[in-house]
Amino acid sequence: MTEPVRLAKRVAALAQCSRREAEMYIEGGWVRVDGTVVEEPQFKVLEQHIEIDPQARLEPVEPATLVLHKPAGMTIDEARALIRVENHAEDDSSGVRVLRRHFARLESPLPLPDKAEGLLVFTQDWRVRRRLEEDFDRIEQELVVQVTGKLAPDGLALLNHGLSFDNYALPPIKVSWQNENHLRFALKRIAPDKIERMCHAVGLKVIAIKRIRIGRIPMSRLPPGQWRYLASTDRF
Repeated sequence: MTEPVRLAKRVAALAQCSRREAEMYIEGGWVRVDGTVVEEPQFKVLEQHIEIDPQARLEPVEPATLVLHKPAGMTIDEARALIRVENHAEDDSSGVRVLRRHFARLESPLPLPDKAEGLLVFTQDWRVRRRLEEDFDRIEQELVVQVTGKLAPDGLALLNHGLSFDNYALPPIKVSWQNENHLRFALKRIAPDKIERMCHAVGLKVIAIKRIRIGRIPMSRLPPGQWRYLASTDRF
């Protein structure tokens, strides 16, 4: 061979399969070139050693959805940059194989304020994005908020229901003391970026915010800066 050819052509010849099937093997992360996984069917090869994983399966690559523990002080874009192979949680039990194509075109439908930490969803799946956006009013988010200051006499009741901002009455939510300086918020229909203003209205200053659950998806023991896949059976 004197001219480089597309990897898909070499794989088709090696596996005795169609060009489309060869592309599926490559896109699924089942093909190595000189020992390195290559996911691009158009990758040009010459005399390199090509091997197909014995466990290879012919199946389309589904769009990925994953969750990240965003450290405090990061923007969404900075948090997205943490989604790479070396930050994948070791105890990920989803069964999803890590593919580099899962790191592209990720959207985050339920953002957090930059100063907050906690659970962030990133997805390539338009169905997941639409679910989180359209069902925002029905999906409960749980957050732990560290505060300081003196709570107004009726402050806790007001946080649960009674505050109005910009001539808009906030919907009822569940707020309770977790300990002497941490409040637990379980809210629907209110974005986390409203929490600081809510606390200020009842005499409290917010020190830190951590989102620990979105719907039925908990953060569990996911360390800051690490991410895991959601399995196909997980539901918000």
